[in-house]
Amino acid sequence: MKSSIPLLLCFSFLSLLSLYLISSQNPRNHNPNLRLTSMQPRLKVLVADLPRSFNYGLLDVYWSLSSADSRISSSDPDPLLRRHLSTRRPLLYPENPLIKQYSAEYWLLGDLETPAEVRSAASVAERVFDLEKADVVFVPFFATLSAEMELGWGRKGGFGKKEGNRDYERQKEVVERVRASDAWKRSGGRDHVFVLTDPVAMWHVRAAIAPAILLVVDFGGWYKIDSKTSGGNSSHMVQHTQVSLLKDVIVPYTHMLPRLHLSDDKHRHTLLYFKGAKHRHRGGQVREKLWDLLVNESDVIMEEGFPNVTGREQSIQGMRNSEFCLHPAGDTPTSCRLFDAISSLCIPVIVSDSIELPFEGMVDYSKFSLFVSVNNALVPKWLVNYLKNISKAEKEMLRQNLAQVQPIFEYDNGSPGGIGAVPSEGAVNYIWRKIHQKVPMIREAIIREKRKPQGVSIPLRCHCT
Repeated sequence: MKSSIPLLLCFSFLSLLSLYLISSQNPRNHNPNLRLTSMQPRLKVLVADLPRSFNYGLLDVYWSLSSADSRISSSDPDPLLRRHLSTRRPLLYPENPLIKQYSAEYWLLGDLETPAEVRSAASVAERVFDLEKADVVFVPFFATLSAEMELGWGRKGGFGKKEGNRDYERQKEVVERVRASDAWKRSGGRDHVFVLTDPVAMWHVRAAIAPAILLVVDFGGWYKIDSKTSGGNSSHMVQHTQVSLLKDVIVPYTHMLPRLHLSDDKHRHTLLYFKGAKHRHRGGQVREKLWDLLVNESDVIMEEGFPNVTGREQSIQGMRNSEFCLHPAGDTPTSCRLFDAISSLCIPVIVSDSIELPFEGMVDYSKFSLFVSVNNALVPKWLVNYLKNISKAEKEMLRQNLAQVQPIFEYDNGSPGGIGAVPSEGAVNYIWRKIHQKVPMIREAIIREKRKPQGVSIPLRCHCT
């Protein structure tokens, strides 16, 4: 009996050691965000059959334009690039900040165009060519680029009209082609993926693609549509007939400012920083009120400016020299500014009550951001006093957590034309993973639809968020 005790103790020690080693290798114990590994199931993606003119062909057209974007004219950086890029393949996505901030469509298609032998072992998406094997169908239309070209180079005031609107013609043709396909008929479009990062992308045909999985930066661009579908109801509830967190995916803007690594971070001299337009519409009216409250506060910088070359440099310096960066609602509940703050290790202060954020459930924003209600923020002196009372240790912890999540919001894979292995912890993989989470629900909805008797219509009852 005595001889068995050392053996038992040894066995217990080895068991505990094994559990420790397994635990220490589990990244969830070290990182508050879920990590992506090659062991996870792949999202099988079929690319819908659309002509090149709806994606990379639009880049050909863009880089052949002879004039600058009419909205920013002399501030448009792309006319200087055109003389070097017009004959180069593969083509880059525009550097024009009004367009680049919505570049998710470019990086997602680039990932799917990457040859299998080049793809990273940690890639979440796997391109398939058999509809029966596909989880989802990706629609390769650069809807944002199409819309922005019409806004910047089309007839003034013509975007909302259909006549003479080249973007509308493209939208219409994409919808006709996709809805006529066997894939759409099989699922009613529920398993189709459209990238609509620009709030006005596919503006004229949204009702036709409402059943699909929509990749959007927030739901703000849908409020006007929702108001109409609800008979003028002033409720801020997003109608389930258009967008819903159940079926759609919130994706990040592309950040405009370069990434600051934690090792390069220096002392920050300013308490709070904001740069952007003072006057906004809808929910963004809070921005003007905040501006008037904060503009004369010491240790707070409020700058009105546009994302041109000068504004970009001012933003880099302002964000890198400030402890906190203000993120109030604009025309929509979020903006590229949030992701610029993350890239700059400037702790975001989010004043936007109806904001939706990318990858929630995989990313805990409360670990690196501060959320302030509009009511509190509009109390004189409240916001400044609140920020001043945050301890140095808490600020350091928030900034360390910011550094951990920076890669998650990075689209760029460093490959020409965006075609190449994606970073395992980057935005593209996180988007695919978020879509993958919705596959079981999509399949259930498709099966339920099939068993309905002919002529039976079940009204939508869920206004879910």
